Amino acid sequence: MTATASAPDVLTARALLLDMDGTLVNSDAVVERVWRRWALRHGLDPQEALKVVHGRQGYATMALLLPDRPMERNVAENLELLAEETADLDGVVPVPGAPAFLAAIAALPHALVTSADAALARARMGAAGLRMPDTRVTAECVSASKPDPEGFLKGAVELGFAPEDCVVFEDSEAGIAAGRAAGMRVVGVGPRAAAFAPDVHVPDLTHLRVEAGADGAVRLRVAP
Repeated sequence: MTATASAPDVLTARALLLDMDGTLVNSDAVVERVWRRWALRHGLDPQEALKVVHGRQGYATMALLLPDRPMERNVAENLELLAEETADLDGVVPVPGAPAFLAAIAALPHALVTSADAALARARMGAAGLRMPDTRVTAECVSASKPDPEGFLKGAVELGFAPEDCVVFEDSEAGIAAGRAAGMRVVGVGPRAAAFAPDVHVPDLTHLRVEAGADGAVRLRVAP
């Protein structure tokens, strides 16, 4: 575990809410290609753009970077970028440990909660060879992007559990903030997550063990 010494090495939950990009799927190569091009088209520093793009829906990133532009234009241009990202799957791979992790939780309550729309989620999960969870909250399902907690709260409702019974898996600042705002505990996955003080941090999903209890509890144990 790479979190602080006081972080727990076991979390107990009844339902798991999973981000996709950076958590289950490594899509950084595509995200950086698409958003670098977008930033250059708008006269922005690509490196500054990439600091805020992860975890948010595209229109929310645009609103941060171009604060004076009408939101209708952001929403319209976001649709164009989603199409670009959906068509570009070069370099999309599973996060280490993701296939085994999804297999381990297949019979347990879990949902995908992603800022991608349904088409992009299907494309990236498919490109990474990962099973798509039956319960999904995609961009079309919410009115506000992470760091708003709406997506995670909706995922909890669809699974039938209270927020305090859920654990969120996230990699980004916006996603971790959304999980916290939803009143949920957060497992941070990957290098980005370490800076944002999740309840537990792991370098990737090979460092987690899933134990299902007879009482319906799911125990997430951090492995070396």
